[in-house]
Amino acid sequence: MTRALVLFSHPCPESFSSSLHHTVVETLKGRGWDVDDCDLYAEGFSPVLTEAERRGYHDVPKNLASVAEYVERVQAADALVMVFPVWNFGYPAMLKGFLDRVFLPGVSFRLEDGKVLPNLTKIQRLAAVTTYGGTRLRAVLAGDPPRKCVTRAVWHVCRPRSMKYLALYDMNRATDGQRRAFQARVAREMAAF
Repeated sequence: MTRALVLFSHPCPESFSSSLHHTVVETLKGRGWDVDDCDLYAEGFSPVLTEAERRGYHDVPKNLASVAEYVERVQAADALVMVFPVWNFGYPAMLKGFLDRVFLPGVSFRLEDGKVLPNLTKIQRLAAVTTYGGTRLRAVLAGDPPRKCVTRAVWHVCRPRSMKYLALYDMNRATDGQRRAFQARVAREMAAF
């Protein structure tokens, strides 16, 4: 059975992101997958990397102590799906903090001769489901950091055989029809993921 870790980051349960999160979880469960639904806000995850954590960042395996439960969840996953809005051309602080605190040396990567090598190769499928307030052009002109972070940095530590980046741009002006169409696309993509 495929085990998916769904990382969700949005504080408001009535948000469109929350609706997309629900679509992802229900579609994967409908496929018979074992879904670990990690709602970072609901779980009260602390995104703050402390001074002690930073000082011990490279001390494997002691660096895992404060986030061991989350490390276990990431390491158990065959698939990783990140559901989040793009704010100020970046991840919400909660999701960025998760990556800073949990994607540690010895967890998501290992250092050999100064090179970062992938360490989450059990993850064979990677997806992001996101919304941008601005247009695709504005995102491109800003360098689209969230897309690059998922498709380059997170991809690099997993090296999945399948990857999807599903984005609804121009959310500030999206119609109900456009939101419904995107939600349907997310359901189709997750059904085939």
